[in-house]
Amino acid sequence: MAPEGANNSVNAGDSANVENLTDGFHLLIDALKLNGIETIYNVPGIPITDLGRYAQASGLRVLSFRHEQHAGYAASVAGFLTKKPGVCMTVSAPGFLNGLTALANATTNCWPMILISGSSEREIVDLMQGDYEEMDQLAIAKPLCKAAYRVLHAEDIGIAVARAVRSAVSGRPGGVYLDIPGALLGQVMDAVEGEKSLVKVIDPAPRQVPSQDAIARAIDVMKGAKKPLIIMGKGAAYDQSDDAIREFVEKSGYPYLPMSMAKGLLPDGHPQSAAAARSLVLKESDVVIMMGARLNWLLSHGKGKQWGEPHSKKFIQIDIDPKEMDSNVEIAAPLVGDVGSVVTALSEAMGNDWPKPPSDWTDAVSTKVKTNVERMSANLQNNASPMNYQGALGALRRVIDERPDAILVNEGANTLDFARSIINMHKPRKRVDVGTWGVMGIGMGSAIAAAVETGHPVLAVEGDSAFGFCGMEIETICRYKLPITVVIFNNNGIYRGDDENWSGGEDPATTTFVPDSRYDQMMEAFGGTGVHVTNPDELYRATAEAMDSGKPTLINAAIDPAAGKESGNIGSLNPQSVVAQARYGAMKKN
Repeated sequence: MAPEGANNSVNAGDSANVENLTDGFHLLIDALKLNGIETIYNVPGIPITDLGRYAQASGLRVLSFRHEQHAGYAASVAGFLTKKPGVCMTVSAPGFLNGLTALANATTNCWPMILISGSSEREIVDLMQGDYEEMDQLAIAKPLCKAAYRVLHAEDIGIAVARAVRSAVSGRPGGVYLDIPGALLGQVMDAVEGEKSLVKVIDPAPRQVPSQDAIARAIDVMKGAKKPLIIMGKGAAYDQSDDAIREFVEKSGYPYLPMSMAKGLLPDGHPQSAAAARSLVLKESDVVIMMGARLNWLLSHGKGKQWGEPHSKKFIQIDIDPKEMDSNVEIAAPLVGDVGSVVTALSEAMGNDWPKPPSDWTDAVSTKVKTNVERMSANLQNNASPMNYQGALGALRRVIDERPDAILVNEGANTLDFARSIINMHKPRKRVDVGTWGVMGIGMGSAIAAAVETGHPVLAVEGDSAFGFCGMEIETICRYKLPITVVIFNNNGIYRGDDENWSGGEDPATTTFVPDSRYDQMMEAFGGTGVHVTNPDELYRATAEAMDSGKPTLINAAIDPAAGKESGNIGSLNPQSVVAQARYGAMKKN
């Protein structure tokens, strides 16, 4: 039963009465607007079709996608770029499940996002009476996000939205689910009382200052360092304390290694950047400062051959969540707080005469960086046709160097791995990729969010396999006339395009696609610009022209099918079997 003051029926002919009432539709919209939400990413349908229309009419920007998963990826990346929760809105059951992948991905990556989904009525769901798209969505969402709430009464919408906003951005950010039964949207209540029920969240993500004892402990560890290293993660980029981070890094004089989405916090060409000497600094460093980065699989959990001698390093970790400390290795100096507050406190504690690290260490790192950069530079200047990854990415590197405000979105296997080390970033939060989970298919949703939230041109560099997960969203790009240039590295398959059917049968190999597919013609079908290129010079000219035009463009870049390698840089994660290899070897001989 609805609370007193709310009801589900209004005499449509009583205009005076209607003027004094509001409903669930408008209370939800007003609650979002009150809390600074300006954009909704959605796929319309029952029971939220009119909600999108009303939201658009109220001044919110509502972008409709072709698939909920990509609307969700867009919302999550909007959260990363703005520090406000990105909002994705879906229909019930199947649509909700499609959006749930993006919600879980946002939580894993620590990006604030709110998934709002229509749902069936509780009394039918709880008795399992077979409603349209019946599903207990709240129960399914809870294990996969930071918080989940259901609203049953119109007068509770304001507090529910407030809780969702605060949950999404406070502490370690993450995904929040908000369940909206269809009947709630039609509930009406007095307009004045409805306005009073709305809640504007005050200081939803307060800074968390580290303790003085923790700062003193970290300074003591830093003073003993002979081969120090700073590792910056996307949490540092999200924090948007760019000046404070730069001051700390430069004051310390320590080499730094940016994880992929932290690239640009300091320019990749900065003299302290150790990105081109990754193997050396991970193995040889003795004190490692983890800044908004986690010792997960992306860093081999802080142990193993990549890190040199076991137990030979001391770790200082900056994280807003104390539970992250000691997740894989002992943390000698845990610093619990937000990145900006911690690095500011460290800089102050270092004083004005902080000693630079030993020159034999910094010289060794600089020499290794110079050697590797020079070696790579020669490979980037080839104009081979068909292209290899180095030549193609060398061309795109020039495009980004000339347009440092452009945002790079990147996914694939080899396409992602090579681009991480080849394309330099010059400013913070200009690179978006697959993140912690390594999810494929984030490209088009991320590109759309980047263009909408920043207004800057976007270059999306896609493997042909990764593009296959999200390719229909190029229609969305064309529909909204977004300044996005998509470059597809087309090597005719997953990892490589030259695999063969191990059985010798007529079916194509499991990892191959239709050879020489013309993805550029797909873009033309939706009114965008399509270009086909076969060498790096053509790729550079086409991409530069597309970026400057601001028009939706897709460039089909023909890559040598044999240029890649199995699973990119994480082929070691593929299970190995002596038995399977022996059987395949025998099969090949026969």
